[in-house]
Amino acid sequence: MTIKIAWVTDTAAYLSPDYIKEHNIHVLPLHIVFEEGALRETIDMTHDEFYDKLRYANTHPKTSQPAFGEHVALYEQLKQQGYDCAIAIHTSERLSGTVASSPMAAQQAGFKNYPIDSLIGSYPMQVMIEKGMELEKQGLEPEQIVEQILTMREKAELAFIPESLEQLNKSGRVSGTAMFLSNLLNIKLVIEYNKEGGVEVVQKVRADKRAKKAVIEKLQRAMEKSPVNEVAIINCNNEQGANEWKQELLQLFPYITFKPTPLSACVGVHAGEGTLGLTWVRE
Repeated sequence: MTIKIAWVTDTAAYLSPDYIKEHNIHVLPLHIVFEEGALRETIDMTHDEFYDKLRYANTHPKTSQPAFGEHVALYEQLKQQGYDCAIAIHTSERLSGTVASSPMAAQQAGFKNYPIDSLIGSYPMQVMIEKGMELEKQGLEPEQIVEQILTMREKAELAFIPESLEQLNKSGRVSGTAMFLSNLLNIKLVIEYNKEGGVEVVQKVRADKRAKKAVIEKLQRAMEKSPVNEVAIINCNNEQGANEWKQELLQLFPYITFKPTPLSACVGVHAGEGTLGLTWVRE
């Protein structure tokens, strides 16, 4: 008998509305807490509305995981719809409690669930979902699908460059002194996800060009291990910058598909508008 699997994720994956509808993906919205209260990403505000609010917010917003009740309600709904189980791919537990809440919510709903900590966010989560659905079509059991998705985590990498340190300062990630010196000396940070799913500053360099060079060198090192066929140019409300970088990257790597991809608004809360980066999953 074919097992009916529901695919669950959160808005850190930032799937397009068309993709969600076409593949019947169930997406839990991360919350952004402004002065007037919590707003659900992609539901209570659009991407553009978020950045408008962020620019003029008197108090810096915070981010939070989906409400536990939303989590439970989703699994109850999936159970009623005749699904046998769910495979839930969520953003890194080091950055959000969503994946930790997933098994508790499913248990409360009396529903079988396979939660996966992606150890990352954004585009690699999309790739994991795509691969998982492909394996489902091939007839693999849920446990086999999960096992293969888990192996993909070692091949997923993400590095980004905040346009400025203003948002990182407001969210308490860097000091006011560090922000002042960064602006004065045009210092750029290169920030990466590490293997434990946390984020860390790996380089401090002067000027955008050197920061981009550091990210490109990371991509080149990855390609020495195994092929990289597609790379997402991630950005926080900076599509123009992503498209301009795409043209530069195609000159260096004409055999790679480069895909400008927006980052979740929850990343924008901390990294800030204008952020650019690259992310990929090796073959």
